[in-house]
Amino acid sequence: MTRQPTSGTATEQALTQTVETVFRLESPRIIAAVTRIVRDIGIAEELAQDALVAALEQWPRDGVPDNPGAWLMTTAKHRAVDLIRRRETYAGKLAEIGRTLETTTPPVEPSAPDDIDDDLLRLVFTACHPVLSAEARIALTLRLLGGLTTPEIARAFLVPEATVAQRIVRAKRTLATKNVAFEVPYGPEREARLGSVLEVIYLIFNEGYAATAGDDLLRPALCEDALRLARVLSGLMPKEPEVHALTALLELQASRSAARTGPTGEPVLLKDQNRSRWNRLLIARGFTALARAEAAGATTTTSGPGPYALQAAIAACHAHAHSYDDTDWPRIAALYAALAVRSPSPVVELNRAVAVSMAEGPAPALQIIDTLTTEPALRDYHLLPSVRADLLLRLGRRKEAGAEFLRAAELTRNERERDLLRARAQECG
Repeated sequence: MTRQPTSGTATEQALTQTVETVFRLESPRIIAAVTRIVRDIGIAEELAQDALVAALEQWPRDGVPDNPGAWLMTTAKHRAVDLIRRRETYAGKLAEIGRTLETTTPPVEPSAPDDIDDDLLRLVFTACHPVLSAEARIALTLRLLGGLTTPEIARAFLVPEATVAQRIVRAKRTLATKNVAFEVPYGPEREARLGSVLEVIYLIFNEGYAATAGDDLLRPALCEDALRLARVLSGLMPKEPEVHALTALLELQASRSAARTGPTGEPVLLKDQNRSRWNRLLIARGFTALARAEAAGATTTTSGPGPYALQAAIAACHAHAHSYDDTDWPRIAALYAALAVRSPSPVVELNRAVAVSMAEGPAPALQIIDTLTTEPALRDYHLLPSVRADLLLRLGRRKEAGAEFLRAAELTRNERERDLLRARAQECG
């Protein structure tokens, strides 16, 4: 064990910060490994927290261990075993696992990396189980896999802490009462569950990329959390093309973040963005992830490319273009048409209309948009009147365009977008 001086307030604060940083990095693996023992995510999280408290008590006195992550893992596992021993209701499970846990000392180092990775994968699939609402899956995933605290999640989604806390508590209770297995499903169930996992990660990213409410257009921390989860999942599931495709999509979209806002945080439309500010490293990572998706079979499946592969291909078109006008809009329109078949939704149709407007002109795009005006799912979606306004403006129908921009401004809950839409309405005269 590495001894360190611990006297002085500054040193104690630094040590506390070290403990918390290590815990945040290691907590997903610890919770996953302990859940495999106790078969309850809520209890596993409590035991991981117990290990954190033990570290905060012992490390200032004894020094930081050489492998702090392994120390936390071992401590949490010891507590799991103690808990099982104490509970008579766990007698059956003790007999089942006792041969391996009761007679052997838990290893100082984590068990085989593959075992840990399997546990992490089980944790991902459990936290994103469809039995939970989308809001609950997001909160639980950010808590267990992102290492975010309840206040951090509440701030990220602009909801009260009590709401987030209730979602997490209810989610863990639901998983327990529904007897959701701590496992990675296989076959058709795995495909269905994987879709839920990817959806949660994408929702987290989208909330960071285009905040639905608040004063800021972007919440970079949420984008980073989603990207990290996607990269982890790519490492855990290298043979799943849609996992790599989602990672590629997020890398490519994240590459534009710095150019999406101006000096005062105002939104900058895609056509006006300074492309020299696009992050070339993220673009390169996106291209690499897309190549892995194709190598894993993203373009050779019997049903064609998946929805994330198609969206990643669209994002790649933008990344390849040197300017807005240089963009391969016909290909993007074709990719959206394929996406509309593969994963139909009003939002996909809305995006397809934008691509068609650039490839064929505003008139045919307006025809698509007008078919969406009675769509219930888009009734309060500000981008529908915003896109319609832009098409009307390009067709010289300025008065109608101004009214649509104002309607879009009334619908958005993001202050930055509202300012932009009102400014565009004024430009229409």
